[in-house]
Amino acid sequence: MSIQHNKSLKEFNTFGIDAKAKNFIAITNISELMVALQLEEFSTYFILGGGSNMLLTQDIEIPVLHINNKGKRVVLSTENEVIVEIQAGENWHEFVLWCIENDFGGVENLSLIPGNVGTSPIQNIGAYGVELKDTFVSCATINIETQEQKVFKLEDCNFGYRNSIFKNEVKGNYIITSVVFKLTRKHHKLNTSYGAIQQELESNQITNPTIKNVSDAVIAIRERKLPNPKEIGNSGSFFKNPVISKEDFDILQNKHENVPHYVVSDTEIKVPAGWLIEQCGFKGKRFGDAGVHKNQALVLVNYDNATGAEILALAKKIQETVLDKFNIAIEAEVNVIS
Repeated sequence: MSIQHNKSLKEFNTFGIDAKAKNFIAITNISELMVALQLEEFSTYFILGGGSNMLLTQDIEIPVLHINNKGKRVVLSTENEVIVEIQAGENWHEFVLWCIENDFGGVENLSLIPGNVGTSPIQNIGAYGVELKDTFVSCATINIETQEQKVFKLEDCNFGYRNSIFKNEVKGNYIITSVVFKLTRKHHKLNTSYGAIQQELESNQITNPTIKNVSDAVIAIRERKLPNPKEIGNSGSFFKNPVISKEDFDILQNKHENVPHYVVSDTEIKVPAGWLIEQCGFKGKRFGDAGVHKNQALVLVNYDNATGAEILALAKKIQETVLDKFNIAIEAEVNVIS
């Protein structure tokens, strides 16, 4: 284990923000993590995973621990199910592809989501009708202050829409070191009804899809709609889709008859934030090197050398405009580091 000083974090965050870490420590195993947490000169830390769900608006003065431990293993296998443990530093999409190769079903709809496995429970990542919690069994963690190891089971995590206990009650207290999933080996329960998956399958004349077919369809859709972070800096969906009351939705629909929506319950309706932003005229607009993607208004992008502060200013402008036009508050899905 070594400590690097004044290290650029540009390659460690998908927005490509050139913030600096005063002290940077790469963690490749649990032993290194334990040693780092016991360094007497440091009392608090910034935990960095895949850097896919954050916006850096300034340099990081406290030491950065880059969680980069690797490994995938089958814990238990039966005729119909398999339990797998994935180390926190594994790339999420590479994990999904590993599942596809081994015919393990359950995460195919989550293909091409950026980031690492270790941060996936924090956000309860989701896409195309599937969320992490649907296959999550548990995650192993280390308490930053005491270095005690603790396992959080599904019922402990308080998973919600892009939410978990790790964003609320125990925020900043634990480092996730590995995640355990329960996946199917037979009789895969495919979810093709959400978004354009079924249409994509039909266009490819696929009538009896496999989990690989579903994964390929999701990848194709995402590649058309979302920019590749390796080509243009972004963090995927910047905002959450707001959930509003049925009464507020009726008012909205009276003014905008064709507003897209998803029924959450008898009393709540989810409205796509991207549609709201597009109606406000932001889609494809550029403000210096910060902008809104031309194909998906939900995605803010760094065209070249935008600062985190410039992207944050754009995000706030969008929030204010949506609130003024629709009286709907949209929340950032991305973690803003300020």
